Amino acid sequence: MNKNPFVGTWKLITCQFRSAEGPIDSPYGPDPLGRISYDASGNMAVQILRADRPRFASDDRYNGTPEEVRAAFEGSLAYFGRYEVDADAGTVTHHVVACTFPNWIGRHQKRHYVFSGNRLTLRTPPMLMGGAMITGELVWERIP
Repeated sequence: MNKNPFVGTWKLITCQFRSAEGPIDSPYGPDPLGRISYDASGNMAVQILRADRPRFASDDRYNGTPEEVRAAFEGSLAYFGRYEVDADAGTVTHHVVACTFPNWIGRHQKRHYVFSGNRLTLRTPPMLMGGAMITGELVWERIP
């Protein structure tokens, strides 16, 4: 039996961000969709999407208007790579191999984690989003 509590697939329950001033923002909307998967070999992948992203007028994904493309990009994030856990520090680090946001490729995304029953909470360090420094809290629930 694998003793690594991360191993498995998790669905996104909530995704909220807070600035230093305190207001909460949900950049992926009130009902975000997401999956994060960790395997026993140290691989991980994550996808987060706004459920209410507008459809393109055309069925050609390469023929969206600038507004459609922007909404699709800003309403989604996906990346994959390797991960390592530092149980003493309570952190998991995602070593990003590829990402929809190219600036994260080759970088390390550290998250503080807490397990509670069948839920995993990941908290980001402060990061720049929309011109403000924000901290994110994402709650994931294990998929049986």
